[in-house]
Amino acid sequence: MTHLPELHGERLWLREMRATDLAPFERIHTHRVLTRYLGIDRMDARQAQDAFAQCLAQPFCHPRRKHTLAVCAPGDETMVGTMGLLVEEYGHNAMLTSLVLLPDAPVRGHGHEAGRLLMAYAFGRLGLHRVWAGHRADHPRMRQVMLAAGLRPEATLRGLFHTQGAWHDVTTYAALAPEWIPAATAAERAILEGGDAVLMA
Repeated sequence: MTHLPELHGERLWLREMRATDLAPFERIHTHRVLTRYLGIDRMDARQAQDAFAQCLAQPFCHPRRKHTLAVCAPGDETMVGTMGLLVEEYGHNAMLTSLVLLPDAPVRGHGHEAGRLLMAYAFGRLGLHRVWAGHRADHPRMRQVMLAAGLRPEATLRGLFHTQGAWHDVTTYAALAPEWIPAATAAERAILEGGDAVLMA
């Protein structure tokens, strides 16, 4: 079993999903607006439940490639969003995935911190060299989130995925460990150094 430690930042924290997270997970993945820019179509309730079961099974996979985590506000274990990390099977790379925050989430406006916490884990505990991410090219706000996470623009991939009956271009970004690590916060540095990741900054 490969459980991720709790990753605490200044404005939010990440943890493994629990069986009690089904309701917010289902709310996210069946929501017409929240799924608008994802790389998958909106699900019905049964599809969301099946996807949730797959998330709960991730820590039991070996080697573990997928990490779909719950985003929580400081001092509160209630899931208010999701954030993911997909470790690629070749090289020393991983992709940030599935950043979604519920409309009423107290951590809205700080989604980039979820990405930074996972990047610290990837560059530290996992020893990866490169982390990348992408967003639909027509997403109005994700560029600022990517830059705030310390990711640099790379390319636009044409027609990368098909959702809502159309093909969409995706703009990609990446960070390299030697460039990203020097700008890490105290909380991120604790994760990078493999210390007690559950300590808050």
